[in-house]
Amino acid sequence: MIATGDLFPSEPKRGRVATFVRRHPTIVAGGGILLLMVLIAVLAQWIATINPDKIAPIKRNREPTAEFWFGTDMLGRDLFSRVVYGARVSLLVGFAVAVCATVLGLLTGLAAGAYRKLDMVIMRLMDGLMSVPPILLAIALMAAVGGSVFNVILAISIAEFPRMSRLVRGLVLSIREQAYIDGAIASGSSMPKIIVKHILPNTLGPVMVQATYICSAAMITEAALSFIGAGTPPSIPSWGGIMNEGRMLWQIKPYIILFPAVFLSLTVLAVNLLGDGLRDALDPRAASRI
Repeated sequence: MIATGDLFPSEPKRGRVATFVRRHPTIVAGGGILLLMVLIAVLAQWIATINPDKIAPIKRNREPTAEFWFGTDMLGRDLFSRVVYGARVSLLVGFAVAVCATVLGLLTGLAAGAYRKLDMVIMRLMDGLMSVPPILLAIALMAAVGGSVFNVILAISIAEFPRMSRLVRGLVLSIREQAYIDGAIASGSSMPKIIVKHILPNTLGPVMVQATYICSAAMITEAALSFIGAGTPPSIPSWGGIMNEGRMLWQIKPYIILFPAVFLSLTVLAVNLLGDGLRDALDPRAASRI
C-alpha cells in the first residue's frame, strides 16, 4: 500500500490540523473567542471610535446609531468605546488572578502534601479562607484596602487560591503513593529534588485546567465588585462598572447593561470551553467516560 503522505506531502499537516479540530472542538471554539477578546483589548485604542471618558451631556442616553454603535450612557459617553476598553480590565484581572492563585496554590499545596508537619497548619488556614464565600471575602478585602485594579487582583487572588492549594495537596498525596516516589526516596533523593523532578510535572495538567476556571471566576467576581461599587474606580471602564452605571435605566435603556453583559458572558464562556477542552485533552479517560 502506498502512503498518501508520499503522494501529497502537505496532506499530513492538514490532516493533523483537521484531526485536532475534530477531536478538540471546545479548545478551538474557546481559544478562538478568547483570542478575539484579547485582540479587542490589545487594539482597544484603534478599535474604539471615541474617547471612552469623553462626556457629552447633550448626547446622553442615545439609542444605538451609526454614530454611537452601542448608544451612550447617562453622561453621554460612547458605550462601544467603554465596552472595548472594559475588555482590558476583565482580561487583565482574569489572567493575573489565575497566575497569582496558581503560584500561591502550588507553593502551599506542594508544601502541605510533601511535608506532613506543615500540612495541618497550611490546610487549617486554607479551610478558614474557604469558609467565607469568595465574593464576600473579596468585598471585605476591597473595603479594607480601597478600590484599584491592583487591589482587585490581590483581593480575588486571596479568595481563590485556597481551592488551588487543596487541589495540589490532593494530587501530591496521591502521587506520593506511587512506586517511583518510593524508589526515589530509597535512592537517597531529597524531598525538594523529588518535588521538582517527579511531583510537580505530574500536577501541571490538572493545575492548568483549574487555572482556567479560576480565570473565569475572577472575571465574574471583578464584574460583581465593580457592579456594587467595590471594584475598580469609576474612572476606569470595566464591564461591571458599566452595568452598574446603567442599572437605574435598565427598564427603558436595557442596551446599557446588555452589551457589557454579552461581552462578559462570551469571555467567561470562552475560558470555560478552553478549560473543558484542556481537561479532555489531558485526561482522555475522563473524556471517554463522559
